[in-house]
Amino acid sequence: MHSRAVFVAWITIASSSFASTHLTANETSTYLQLENERVFFSVNKSTGAIDLLTLDGEAYIPYSPGGSSGNGQYGIGPYLDCYCIPASGPSSTGSGSYTPGSIDPTYELLRGTDARNISYGGVVMSETYPPTGQVLEQYWFLREGETGLHTFSRIAYHNSTTPFLRNLQEFRTLFRPSTELWTDLITNDELYAPMPVPNPATGNTTAATTVQDATWYIGNRTGDPYVEEFADYFTKYTFAAVWRDHTVHGLFANGASSNDNSTFGAWLVMNTKDTYFGGPTHSDLVVDGIIYNYMVSNHHGDGTPNITDGFDRTFGPQYYHFNKGPAGGSWKTLRDEAVKLATPSWNADFYDTVAQHIPNYVPTTGRGSLLAMIQLPKGAKHAIAVLAQDGVDFQDNILDPSTYQYWVEIGDDGRIAIDRVKEGTYRLTIYAEGIFGDFVKDKILIKAGQPSNSGSLVWKPDSAGTELWRIGTPDKASGEWRHGDIKLDTPLHPPEYRIYWGAYDYLEDFPEGVKFHVGESQESKHFNYIHWSVFGGYANFKRPNQTAGHGEINNWTITFDLEQHELAHKKEATFTVQLAGAKTAAGNTDVFNATQPWNDLPLTVVVNGHELEPWIIPYYQSSSCGTRSGIICYSLAHKYTFPTHYLVDEARNELVLSLPYNATDYESALLPRSVYVQYDALRLEVK
Repeated sequence: MHSRAVFVAWITIASSSFASTHLTANETSTYLQLENERVFFSVNKSTGAIDLLTLDGEAYIPYSPGGSSGNGQYGIGPYLDCYCIPASGPSSTGSGSYTPGSIDPTYELLRGTDARNISYGGVVMSETYPPTGQVLEQYWFLREGETGLHTFSRIAYHNSTTPFLRNLQEFRTLFRPSTELWTDLITNDELYAPMPVPNPATGNTTAATTVQDATWYIGNRTGDPYVEEFADYFTKYTFAAVWRDHTVHGLFANGASSNDNSTFGAWLVMNTKDTYFGGPTHSDLVVDGIIYNYMVSNHHGDGTPNITDGFDRTFGPQYYHFNKGPAGGSWKTLRDEAVKLATPSWNADFYDTVAQHIPNYVPTTGRGSLLAMIQLPKGAKHAIAVLAQDGVDFQDNILDPSTYQYWVEIGDDGRIAIDRVKEGTYRLTIYAEGIFGDFVKDKILIKAGQPSNSGSLVWKPDSAGTELWRIGTPDKASGEWRHGDIKLDTPLHPPEYRIYWGAYDYLEDFPEGVKFHVGESQESKHFNYIHWSVFGGYANFKRPNQTAGHGEINNWTITFDLEQHELAHKKEATFTVQLAGAKTAAGNTDVFNATQPWNDLPLTVVVNGHELEPWIIPYYQSSSCGTRSGIICYSLAHKYTFPTHYLVDEARNELVLSLPYNATDYESALLPRSVYVQYDALRLEVK
């Protein structure tokens, strides 16, 4: 029996009620509630959020007033939240954020039987934001025999008098508990940690020093399992995930606070990814005490779609899975159960059944598949095929919000097979570790109900002649450098880049600047994972005074030796720079700020005293990457060409990578002000 009074009361005052042996759907004047043999949840009509959710009688989400959520509440979720309304309008924070469900929502209670004769119930929350007419909707479905909620989220805008409203900066659902039940944060099998006690992300900053936006130093705590096993700093960015391989993240309860010491799990299963944006390189927040489902954001620099007249997009389905284990059981066992559900084909027939209730959802009848064979270049590893918006980089697939995205790992035989693809025209992009550049083919037509065969494809690798040398591995990441994907010396060994960037003092690591000699220097020791313009100052806990230096920060030197035969009969040299991310003065906003001189950021190369034409990195390709614990962000590439007579044989050559001296930007949040870049890989060729 549930202890909550309202749960008992609704049995007698329900205005509508549907029941089967195991699934009950009820509506009162204040709540909508669904229950099967193991799961119960209740949507509060005054907030538009689930504020009670139980599994086998254990309270996962018991409502608690107060907290730092968009509507000032904890113990709620999954619920919908966005950064999508004009900042000048009424909102919970005055910044453009909004949690629908408190102004004038409408609700619908659904009940049916799917194609397999399994009963299901659903709750739909819909609200029109009065100042703009934006429609925001959240869908929750519970099936008989399952221990989780299927969710869809929709935003629509139809207003011809104001055809451009703003960008859709964030669109997310959150599972925000308040109970002490939960003890561990799980991103994946490699990245996990006990939750800090108390967790500063909940607003309780006892024995925690703020060092950056949503980042705290807690190394002075004694007995905190997070500090003892993981790191001295805590931030929500540490546990972010890259969408390519990500399937399941969530919270684990070790049984210390459960009713019978049983273990419990709460997981967001990304069983579909086609309605997200940014492709497989997109990364975002997943867990910090809250379980996030970030359907849209620019946290690591990807673009966000504009909300314009006619914008109407439904995200999902995704699945919140809840499970239980024996006392002393492992979180991995519970997560492995959820991972089995992380496939687009799982429950596809159920989604076809409920498609009648969900605007924009594309059922199986509207989907086809892609078949192809690709001859990969020699040395290609971990190749991946991406289908996204036709005619643009897959990272920019927000330009047409009606387009979906798909990707699949390519086997050694070069076979490509992508199923359940929405009918339409796509660009096929293929990239691989070890290969500079991408394979791109436009006008890939997918027809519903049939496979589209693109036949045999040949990827001729990008080349500008004979390769003299390369440093780094082209893989759209900056993990091979110092403080990149290097394991921290703690029991759980998280990668160093995931910990607060200010934990590593560039000026101590490189007192004379980066000086890297090809063939002798080590990438993991002698090349930093972030190339700063200045270091220290704002948001730097260890070095609070900003230092511009005397060239050792903004100028990095690569030296190399060449033999005479390597330059014989060669006239043109090409120096290729691939970046895993770059922060200009635009930060993550993609907005040109006329007050800032470095919106467009020049990266200059000097070869043996000859300055080449700078690469101007545009403001709309800017990303806050390393400062938000990232090594894979908005990737970029450029080729510098110059005559080979700039080079010398039988003597040491010098190449200088240079950012503007003392270049900073304005930061409204507590984030570092230096502009910077993060290198993926570099190579020199001649022809």
